[in-house]
Amino acid sequence: DDQIGNAPAIRLAALMGLRVVYVMTHDSIGLGEDGPTHQPVEHLAALRVIPNLHVFRPADAVETAECWAVALSSETTPSVLALTRQNLPTLRTAHSSDNLCARGAYILAEADKGARKVTLMATGSEVSLAMTARKSLQEKGIPTAVVSMPCWELFAQQDDGYRQQVLGPGTIRVGIEAASHFGWDQWLGDAGSFVG
Repeated sequence: DDQIGNAPAIRLAALMGLRVVYVMTHDSIGLGEDGPTHQPVEHLAALRVIPNLHVFRPADAVETAECWAVALSSETTPSVLALTRQNLPTLRTAHSSDNLCARGAYILAEADKGARKVTLMATGSEVSLAMTARKSLQEKGIPTAVVSMPCWELFAQQDDGYRQQVLGPGTIRVGIEAASHFGWDQWLGDAGSFVG
């Protein structure tokens, strides 16, 4: 699960258009007890800049299964599944035959009690933190949506209408990822903030 040590092989697979699926664990800072050498805050950014590579950071077991299905169907694009060792709650408990992760990002929880004012966007283990933050904001009367973004590359391929619907035009956008801020500005816009 050494992401940077595997970077040359991952890059070559992307250049050659090979369907290779890399499954990596210990993502982000969730494995804090092992210290800073096991807190790769820069790895996601380093992987996301490799052309023709899908970087998946699923939020729970449901998203992991969906990302796995997309990775297996991507005939000319390698994939990285960046997984955590943390115990995370299952966020999607209602059955759906649609693979929501196939579009890269989707609205996990829409705002209640009024038009959306805040959009919390997160990946991986931080999606559950975004759901907790949403609950607090909703209780304070601030209509808040949570967007799960398991694969930026797939989301970037969607049409502008879908991307705007998910991101919530005119809302305050907050990106949440226990990693480097690098790359988030494309989704946050001018008035967005990042917690990482």
